[in-house]
Amino acid sequence: MKTLLLFSVYAAVSLAAQPAPQAPSGAVAAPPAGAVEFAPGSFRYTDAQGKKWIYRRTPFGVARLEDAAAPRDAAAPPAPLSAAARKSLDAVRATEAGDSIRFERATPFGVQTWQTRKADLDEMEQAVWNRQCGRDAK
Repeated sequence: MKTLLLFSVYAAVSLAAQPAPQAPSGAVAAPPAGAVEFAPGSFRYTDAQGKKWIYRRTPFGVARLEDAAAPRDAAAPPAPLSAAARKSLDAVRATEAGDSIRFERATPFGVQTWQTRKADLDEMEQAVWNRQCGRDAK
């Protein structure tokens, strides 16, 4: 019994003597005063050195991340597709349905279909539609 009591006291003393755990390096108490909220719980801030940061509220506090989103040059051509992406595009079929395009792709769970207006095609859909029409996407 004395051994159990002695061990309990030793454990309590050793836990009390340990320093408190430090917050992760990216965690801060709150966003800076000049931060601008761009989404609920997310803030953008530019520091004195011109470095851009994003602050996000999480269940564990506020996290600070470097804003690495570089503006994309509109004049730059899109990057070429990888072999896997090209193979994925080859599995998609497109048919015209009035002012929309209907896309079909075979998946392990059956055929996936979706329809998009011609004015709202994204890059992948535009590449599939150009291939289907016989035009080469450049």
